[in-house]
Amino acid sequence: MGKLTRDAVIDQALRIGDAEGLQAVTIRRLAQDLGVTPMALYWHFKNKEQLTVGMGDHLMRGFATQEDTTRPWNERLRGLVADLVGILRRHTCAASVLEEVDQMEVPSFLRVWDTALGLINQAGFTYEESCLIARYLLKGAIALAGGEARDRHRPSDPEAAEARRVKRLNLQSLPRDSYPHIVEMATPLVDGCSAEVYDTFGIDLLIGGVEVMAARRTASA
Repeated sequence: MGKLTRDAVIDQALRIGDAEGLQAVTIRRLAQDLGVTPMALYWHFKNKEQLTVGMGDHLMRGFATQEDTTRPWNERLRGLVADLVGILRRHTCAASVLEEVDQMEVPSFLRVWDTALGLINQAGFTYEESCLIARYLLKGAIALAGGEARDRHRPSDPEAAEARRVKRLNLQSLPRDSYPHIVEMATPLVDGCSAEVYDTFGIDLLIGGVEVMAARRTASA
């Protein structure tokens, strides 16, 4: 076996995380899968926390912020969020990784933060407001990317279909007088929608809120 590289360790960690969830990624498990001793991994990562930060940095390494300054701030901010959701969708465990770590410790994620802060501040928000909005926005994007991940871990189609059918019936069986809207909307509540619709709607919701706040600020100026 050749020299064990940092990227090889991270790639295997992501494979385990995608297949079994982030909780399955441990130094001992990685050593076993890679055919080395745990001590061999300590050259690259001293603990699970360092490994998770490394996974986050690896995930975001291919992210490119949009440099077209001729476009309005809100279009560029929407593109930033959409691109972030898209890159996180490539790995089932990606959202869990970024939720687990301090994102300020992930070098490649700092570009996302910096770009978001600049665009929000450009819309007329104060530094404090820009930080708060960016925090909500980026956490919302990460949540969007992981929101439908559970669907990719569903059991076989017949079993999943039966589970959804039973859940729909249970909701539709609730007392209509007490829960009229749940009973009426039981089917979309259980079945959900495609990842594309889920992401697009969520991004519209996130950016729309920032746009409304910016418009109010402009109107009252």
